[in-house]
Amino acid sequence: MNILSGKTISLQSKLKVSPGQLEGVRVVTPPTIFEDFRGTYVETFNEDVYVQAGIDMKFVQDDISVSERHVLRGIHGDQETWKLVSCLWGKFYLVVVNCDPTSHQYQQWESFTLSHNNRQQVLIPPKFGNGHVVLSNQAIFHYKQTTYYNREGQFTVSWNDPALKIWWPVKQPIVSRRDEGVTHG
Repeated sequence: MNILSGKTISLQSKLKVSPGQLEGVRVVTPPTIFEDFRGTYVETFNEDVYVQAGIDMKFVQDDISVSERHVLRGIHGDQETWKLVSCLWGKFYLVVVNCDPTSHQYQQWESFTLSHNNRQQVLIPPKFGNGHVVLSNQAIFHYKQTTYYNREGQFTVSWNDPALKIWWPVKQPIVSRRDEGVTHG
């Protein structure tokens, strides 16, 4: 309720969900994005609205990572976690890889550019890995997940695995020791 006018004001919720190229992957435009002279307001998650759109998993943990230009994180995943990924600030190139050996799309990948300007989100199913490389000076990577983080349950796929033929916009990214190139199951 707007106390000054005595009227109830509601923002129009326009959640948009589109399928990705890989089965189970979804591209989400948040329900509310509002901009005026003061800045921007974004509703990044609303359980009721997302459930009505078919995103009915229960998210139990939120995480962020802050990285500098050309840092590449991933490709990581596990067997049970759904992730809802977004870019809070900056811009990054996100790659999602199907790591389910029983899937007809096994080892196929698709990419997305997420930024604080486009405000898109990507829903990533279990058994899929994801990695991203920062394109702006700095980026804040945010994800909601349906399980609590379990390092021992994670798999890592080499970001430059020649069998996957992933195109990255950065040829010599900055990577961690974990991401240097060994594939783990």
